[in-house]
Amino acid sequence: MKNTAKEDSRKPDPVAETGVQKKASTALARASSKKLLRLEGPDGQDLGDLEKSLGYAFRDRKFLRDALIHKSYANEKKLSDTVANERLEFLGDAVLELAVSHSIMESFPDYSEGELSKLRASIVNEHNLARLARRIHLGEFLFLGKGEARSGGREKASILADAYEAVLAAVYLDGGLSAADTAVRSHFQGIFKKIQLDGYDRDFKTLLQERCQAVFKVTPEYRVIEAKGPDHQKEFTVALLIDGKPWAQGKGRTKKEAEQHAAAQAYARHMGDPKRERT
Repeated sequence: MKNTAKEDSRKPDPVAETGVQKKASTALARASSKKLLRLEGPDGQDLGDLEKSLGYAFRDRKFLRDALIHKSYANEKKLSDTVANERLEFLGDAVLELAVSHSIMESFPDYSEGELSKLRASIVNEHNLARLARRIHLGEFLFLGKGEARSGGREKASILADAYEAVLAAVYLDGGLSAADTAVRSHFQGIFKKIQLDGYDRDFKTLLQERCQAVFKVTPEYRVIEAKGPDHQKEFTVALLIDGKPWAQGKGRTKKEAEQHAAAQAYARHMGDPKRERT
């Protein structure tokens, strides 16, 4: 009996052990918290400033920091390819499309599937994403290789657009789909309002003009080739020419509407989704 008592007295007290574990866990959590707070931008910037512009405070800033690492930086530092933000960009692309799709279905309940697809394409493009990235000063926080930084990488639309998607993925991983959806609605609020007031096809005309000027060094030309019907129910047919060659036709109740439809067709058929063509 005495031996048993001695053996029992030597056994660790499960309650005391739990208390030690809790203290160790608390200390580890505090250390981790301090470590996370030290995560900085490339020039020592406080990532809290980016969080304020972004409108989201991360529980784990490592997600945000990882979203800011461009492949040129990873290559220069001889880091693994998976360190760069391309994997987060892949995820952010899907998160962005889902959030925008959800928003436009609510905002435009009468639109068909085809109209919603065109609308989403006019919203989720390199031009808009880069503009949003500039608004939150994202370029200042990017980890770029020295060569990329010297060549103006912090202002390149393709780099900014990709980084924006990566940051959105970081928001999703840190706070879930609800947090990402809230961020998208906030960032795209002005774009949604503009579309509701002006119509989405106008964005296709802008996109088409920008792409034509960049690729062909010319501006698209629109010509009315037919106008039929009474004045109160006129229908115009417009031909779209690029460098003198016909690319598409569009119909509408006004010349402007017909031009917009022609631009949408030309962009969808020949120019593709700019988001898919980034380099």
